[in-house]
Amino acid sequence: MVKKTFRRSTRSRQKLTDTNSISNIKNSIINPNLEKTIEQFKTLYSYPTNKDVVVRNLHIPGLNKNVGIVYINTITNTTDIEASILSPLLQNQDSTKGINEIITSPSVSTLIRMTEIISGINNGNVALFIEGESQAYLYNVSNFEGRAIEKAENENVVKGPKEAFNEKASTNISLIRKRIKSENLLVESVVISERSKNNVFMVYQKDLVNEKLLQNVRDRLQSLDVNAIQNLSLLEQYIEERKYSIFPTLLYTERPDRATSFLEDGYIVLLMDNSPDCLVLPATFWSFYHISEEHYLRFAYGNFTRVLRILALFITLFTSSLYVAVVTYHAEMIPPDLLLAIAATRERVPFPVGIEVFIMELAFELIREAGLRVPSPIGPTIGIVGALILGQAAVEANIVSPIVVIIVALGGLSSFAIGDISMNFAIRISRFLLLLAASFLGLYGLTAFFTLGLFYMVSIKSFGVPYLSPLTPKYKSSGDTILRKILQNELLRPGYVKSKDIKKKA
Repeated sequence: MVKKTFRRSTRSRQKLTDTNSISNIKNSIINPNLEKTIEQFKTLYSYPTNKDVVVRNLHIPGLNKNVGIVYINTITNTTDIEASILSPLLQNQDSTKGINEIITSPSVSTLIRMTEIISGINNGNVALFIEGESQAYLYNVSNFEGRAIEKAENENVVKGPKEAFNEKASTNISLIRKRIKSENLLVESVVISERSKNNVFMVYQKDLVNEKLLQNVRDRLQSLDVNAIQNLSLLEQYIEERKYSIFPTLLYTERPDRATSFLEDGYIVLLMDNSPDCLVLPATFWSFYHISEEHYLRFAYGNFTRVLRILALFITLFTSSLYVAVVTYHAEMIPPDLLLAIAATRERVPFPVGIEVFIMELAFELIREAGLRVPSPIGPTIGIVGALILGQAAVEANIVSPIVVIIVALGGLSSFAIGDISMNFAIRISRFLLLLAASFLGLYGLTAFFTLGLFYMVSIKSFGVPYLSPLTPKYKSSGDTILRKILQNELLRPGYVKSKDIKKKA
């Protein structure tokens, strides 16, 4: 027993010693002794157990020096390493040339601290060490695998650009720079996690962005103390103001043209590797209501689609709850012929109207969720067939009345007109809450709950910007809220963003 305790104690001390040793290596600077430096990197990367780490030692005849290179094979372009680094070094015979004259790579940095060099290697760079020098040369030869540029999946448009972001932040920044060819477009990088060293890229126009807003975003990102944040969907939940609110306060978009339009109005865009989208902040309710295609369409067509969507919003929110409230508590409001028709269809239904509608609403949500999760070739088929079979069977079994099937289907289909995923969830949850209010208190409960919802939305802020601005509170802007104006009349940037230049150039 004593021997086992002693062994455990010895192992614990050994682990603590190893941890302290690695920590000391990371906090040190490069040692001019090449052999010692290479051994330190072998220890850090568990070489040769770690199979995708490459460590090579070479003798350079022209310089008459030994060099070592360290890189991760799976995230670097090995062809570039051979062609632009190793071949020039081995073929050089001029002893007077410096290392920067021999290797003419377009992207090189010189570092002395181990932590910075490790971060560079982990980001796909190759590190070059030279005997007798207390610095390392880092060359950018990263080659992270990713998708090609494809069409947007959630924000489809008929008229307009078809490009969408992918999972590589460098590609996404390139798509934005293709649209904004300006020296004022800045890209800042912030490390937001301790263990995984994930980077967030803040993109903004320095001649437009509000400095107070920019500093607020910086402070929130730099204050994060977590092990890993792998994508923007997780980051959104860390930096949003109201964690329990059903209304989103950061706008998600996978379209570079939409992100660009926000940048040109003084907003800030966040990008990350592993995220085929970006976050736009601050965000107001109207940002979620608008879509990019509206400005690509002519004035009348764009406003026609907006009217349809605002109509769909009210239909999906109020159709089911209004039906329950009127049939249950306010039957005198229904014309006699329609009231008799409703009574006839409900004659053999055993449930109250509220429970009847709730069952169908829940069934519709289940079918929608199932259609999303099954493989895509059969997903739409399951949704259509499931809805038809369930609706018909429920009516024939006298569980629900035919008019309830129509009302629930109308409300459910109208919810698809709300394109933003987060706002779509908020409206669907609100539908159930309004249904409960109508079931217990009729039109009075429906009106009271909707009014409280408006009060709540007025109280929400996104990075200091009121949620319903510029409608309330009133700000100077182009008036692009419920309906849009003719493009030539949109002369102002949103006043609530407080950009440095509120006027757009005519």
